[in-house]
Amino acid sequence: MTVNSVIAGPTRTAGVEDFVYQLVDKNLPWEEAQRVFMREHRPQSLLRRLIEPEEIANMVVYLSSSFASATTGGALRVDGGYVDSILP
Repeated sequence: MTVNSVIAGPTRTAGVEDFVYQLVDKNLPWEEAQRVFMREHRPQSLLRRLIEPEEIANMVVYLSSSFASATTGGALRVDGGYVDSILP
């Protein structure tokens, strides 16, 4: 038996889209609003975009498959390189 966890980063959902539009111009198309949001509010993201739910699902599918039979006890991040830091 294996036990793993998936740690999801900032993910595009309807609620997150609403949150983004609270912080950027509501008249921008989604792709531009996302770019502005990431640049201004999540500059530490290496991916420079929100994660799509399918990307998290892909990790879950992998972990549920025989391909991950040797992966156990893992805390696997699906965060696009987004890391909050305690250092300035």
